[in-house]
Amino acid sequence: MITKILVRLVAWAVLGYMLLPLVVILGVSVTATSFLAFPPQGWTLDWYAKMLSDPSYVASFATSTVLALVATLVAVLLSVPAALAMARYDFRGKATILAALTSPLVFPHIVLGAALLQFGGYFGLTRSFLALLIGHTIIISPFVLRSVLSMLTPEQRALEEASSDLGGTPWATFFLVVLPQIRPGIVTGSIFAFISSWINVELSIFNTTPDLNTIPVKLFNYVQYTVDPTIAAASGATIIVVVLAVIVLDLCIGLDLLSERK
Repeated sequence: MITKILVRLVAWAVLGYMLLPLVVILGVSVTATSFLAFPPQGWTLDWYAKMLSDPSYVASFATSTVLALVATLVAVLLSVPAALAMARYDFRGKATILAALTSPLVFPHIVLGAALLQFGGYFGLTRSFLALLIGHTIIISPFVLRSVLSMLTPEQRALEEASSDLGGTPWATFFLVVLPQIRPGIVTGSIFAFISSWINVELSIFNTTPDLNTIPVKLFNYVQYTVDPTIAAASGATIIVVVLAVIVLDLCIGLDLLSERK
């Protein structure tokens, strides 16, 4: 009994420690002062209005959103077939290929960004949306790959074989049997992939320009010269967008599906 209480207290303490910075950011973003202050000295939404009236912030938010969505979509289209191949077939070098595909999880993104900048120079892809898309797809694909692989169990394979024995075509088997089984893995991996793409700084900073900027790089550059509550407002807007996305996901799909196989 005492152990259970201690575990709960530690869990709540860790959760509070993780949420406290978010509370501070949201509080600072509504302060009436022209400097960062917490607790906020007065309440105002002027800093949010200032951020939204700045075209560079709006453009950066749009770039980050489009980039994260497209990169996540491409990662899903590439990772699902790769996961199916890894789960279904045994071939020489399988472990090496899987390690290479998941290596971006542990490989420093700043090194990947520098390499992409150098390599892209030979093809004229430096500092472009395509260069960002390629880089982000590389670093987020392992999230989808690992999540889908965890769904491809022997039981799932048995259902697939049963569908084929009953006359199901490969495409019908995939969409009616395989896809519903791996859907939680796709959704989970896509969420992690989208967030990882959205917050990335190390790789993005090598391939952005003043006219093509993501919001994390925009904030990184802005804070080097100016520190005011606009930074907190931009961060607060990001937090609000993520929370709303989770709420919409729960209403449309149900977060309980992420831990269930149906």
